[in-house]
Amino acid sequence: MSQFSSDKTSTESSNISLIDSLNKAQQLEFNKLNKRIRRNVGKAIEDYTMIEDGDKIMVCLSGGKDSYAMLDILLALRKSAPIHFDLVAVNMDQKQPGFPEHILPAYLESLGVDFHILEKDTYSIVKEKVPEGKTTCALCSRLRRGSLYGYAESIGANKIALGHHRDDIVETLFLNMFYGAKLKSMPPKLLSDDKKNVVIRPLSYCKESDIAEFARLKEFPIIPCNLCGSQENLQRQNIKKMLTDWETEQPGRSENIFRSIANIAPSQLADNDLFDFKSLQQQQERSHLGERLPLFNLDVAEAQDVDDDTIIEATATPQEDAVQSFQP
Repeated sequence: MSQFSSDKTSTESSNISLIDSLNKAQQLEFNKLNKRIRRNVGKAIEDYTMIEDGDKIMVCLSGGKDSYAMLDILLALRKSAPIHFDLVAVNMDQKQPGFPEHILPAYLESLGVDFHILEKDTYSIVKEKVPEGKTTCALCSRLRRGSLYGYAESIGANKIALGHHRDDIVETLFLNMFYGAKLKSMPPKLLSDDKKNVVIRPLSYCKESDIAEFARLKEFPIIPCNLCGSQENLQRQNIKKMLTDWETEQPGRSENIFRSIANIAPSQLADNDLFDFKSLQQQQERSHLGERLPLFNLDVAEAQDVDDDTIIEATATPQEDAVQSFQP
């Protein structure tokens, strides 16, 4: 249940925004939430050099809470940023039945934001290719991504901003592990395979629960993502439930999992492409720390009347003599 209790119906009837209707304590909590999200976005941008002077960033809007929040925060950060960058909002109308095509244009016009609506009937393609009853999300997202990548180039945008948050990244990590046998996720910053687009995820450090509350209080005109009639990705939902249960049992676990993605030790894993395990012996032999003393020959020891074969005396080097004789 939300930490803010408010009668939304009454605020709508009196044309008072939900934020304006908050009492002082609730307003304080909202301010903290707003600052936390802005701080996390700013930190992600700084850590991965997501935005640079002169960038033209295409902000992809789906009509969901995450992309609305991303645009809102980027607009706010642009006002105080020490560099200049342009934002262009782009929504892709995939011709899903019942898609409320007037909502996003009206909202973006009210903000005074430069925007484009890309119309492409990927819905028909998905319905044709995916068997009835199967989830369409994977193919739908691939078609949408390909169209948006091409559109970014056509409008001169050198970067594409997507609204994936920390929980998306962690869920994708486990999806790839459990169902793809790969240790990979969604990076905060990515160069596309054709080297034409740089993708950034400014919400990478943000929790989904924070974004959901922020979107609720800001009263973004959310467009549902089930207009196509597709069932939710059950694999992702199972992962989400697993992570939610873990977080309940041990708060902070999801944060630690996310931090581990940015704190990788390739030598402690098993990927030969990331770490040269095969040449470790050669590295050992080349290293002065790995110089091995010859095995003691017992026959030679007896011939030389050596009493204790566990003692090996080493001749001191000139440097060692100097160290031993140094008196501070």
